Amino acid sequence: MQPRNMSMSGVVDLAAVKAAGEARAKAEQARAEAARQGGAGAVPPSALVIDVDEAGFERDVLQRSAEVPVVIDFWAEWCEPCKQLGPLLERLAVEYNGRFVLAKIDVDANQMLMQQFGIQGIPAVFAVVAGQALPLFQGAAPEAQIRQTLDQLIQVGEERFGLTGILVDADAQGPEGEGEGTPAAVPAGPHDALLEAAARALDANDFAGAVQAYKNVLVDDPANTEANLGLAQAQLLGRVQGMDPQQVRKNAAENPADVAAQLAAADLDLVGGHVEDAFTRLVDTVRRTAGEERDQARLRLLELFEVIGPDDPRVSSARSALARVLF
Repeated sequence: MQPRNMSMSGVVDLAAVKAAGEARAKAEQARAEAARQGGAGAVPPSALVIDVDEAGFERDVLQRSAEVPVVIDFWAEWCEPCKQLGPLLERLAVEYNGRFVLAKIDVDANQMLMQQFGIQGIPAVFAVVAGQALPLFQGAAPEAQIRQTLDQLIQVGEERFGLTGILVDADAQGPEGEGEGTPAAVPAGPHDALLEAAARALDANDFAGAVQAYKNVLVDDPANTEANLGLAQAQLLGRVQGMDPQQVRKNAAENPADVAAQLAAADLDLVGGHVEDAFTRLVDTVRRTAGEERDQARLRLLELFEVIGPDDPRVSSARSALARVLF
């Protein structure tokens, strides 16, 4: 089964990026204070991944979602994509260290929950935050997109509901003296250091540095999903940095034939969350232009497709519209 749209994907405006960073800092302070107080309420890593059934759903998911986002993985033993996605989600749950809890629900044994969530196919991933259910995505998906979705979920939990996650006791021991729930060490990928450097550059608003780091990865690995997505986002954020939104929109409205003005306005549309407006603006620009200017608009549209992700239905719709204009 092919992955469907991650409903929380996309970029946010620069002010929101700053706000998210401040919220994360406050959450870190709260977690640090809890640790200083002796780790009261800390759970072992094994408690970050739980099997949930209908009888325990209210306790294990709804009640727990008041203190930490709960990600639900609907799966079944016969589902091959589930066998790919499940271990990845389990690894990320431990890696995120209490930022979310993963609840695994076997749909064969819990038909009522499957119906209540309207599950049409598996794997299907939802989240519950402060008692509110959010659809995340359906089907196996690239790790980079899953990480982005989890980061945005955690941001929503922190900013809207004040959820700082749960404290994890990293020293918790299993019955034979081995850390419970601690995953086997995963070998570092050949480009992990560069990807980490790029992420740090993005966090510091060093968009030029992030662009270069992602390009360095792509020299050796042109198909690297995380690098392609990160590059598109870094380039976009670098372009809109320092823009005067009112002036950009005024220029675009007064000069519909000015390709540069339309490109700038489309970038602002996307960063502001107006994805369909950005795509429509560029498709219309392609329709009105020819030659080099048409290529500029077409290529910018393809770059923005990368930012949102190929599985988003808005991208599919815009691709069809672009094809009708070109052919």
